[in-house]
Amino acid sequence: MGGGNPILVAQGLGKHVDGPDGGLTILDGVDLTLNAGASLAIVGRSGSGKTTLLSLLAGLDVPSAGRVLLDGNDLSALGEEARAALRRRRVGFVFQSFQLIPTLDAYENVLIAAELAGIADARERSRQVLETVGLGRRLHHLPRQLSGGEQQRVALARAFVHAPPLLFADEPTGNLDGESARIVTDLLFDLRRRAGTTLVLVTHDLDLAARCEQRLALVEGRVAAAGTPA
Repeated sequence: MGGGNPILVAQGLGKHVDGPDGGLTILDGVDLTLNAGASLAIVGRSGSGKTTLLSLLAGLDVPSAGRVLLDGNDLSALGEEARAALRRRRVGFVFQSFQLIPTLDAYENVLIAAELAGIADARERSRQVLETVGLGRRLHHLPRQLSGGEQQRVALARAFVHAPPLLFADEPTGNLDGESARIVTDLLFDLRRRAGTTLVLVTHDLDLAARCEQRLALVEGRVAAAGTPA
C-alpha cells in the first residue's frame, strides 16, 4: 500500500464546464490519498470522468473546485510553467496513443525526455532503459517502423528514463493486441517496482486494474467505490 507518506492527495476535487445547454459537472467531490510507492487504478465506464480526474491529478488541467497536492506541492498555487517544471522533474506519463514524436527515432524520443529532466548521463541512461524494454536493436527506428507494442515500449522507456516518483498511465494497453498488452503490462509493473514509482492508472481492463493495490471506481463523476481489488 506504499510507504506511508502521501505523494498525491485530492480534496473535494470538482470540474464543471459551461455547455450550450447549461453547466455540466464532469467531476464532483472526489477525495483520494495515495502513499509513495503505491499503485491506484481508476476505473469506470466511458464518460465517467476518469481521464479528467487523471488530468487534474497531474496538473494538466485545473479544477473548478478543490485542490491537488502532488509531492507536497499545491498545484492550485502554481502557475502553468511551474506545474510543467514539476512534471518534468517528478512525473512520467504513458498514453493510449503513445504520443511519440514521429520525426525522431526511438532513442531520440527517450533522450529528449532525459535531457528535459536534467539527467547528467542522459545518453547512456536512454540506451539502457530501451535495452531494458527489449528494444536495444530498435534504437534508430522511427515510430512508423515499429509495431504498436514496440511504440508503447518506447513510451514506457521515455516515461521511466528519469525514474519518476509518480507515473500517470491513461489506458496504456487500450490500442494493443492481447500479447502486446501482456508484454507492456508486465514491463510497466516491473519498471515501476525497480524505480519505486507510484502508479496512477486509468483503464477499462479490470484484470489490469486488479494488479494495482488500490482501486477507485467513478460513476458519473463521483466516487462509487474505493479500496483494494477483490
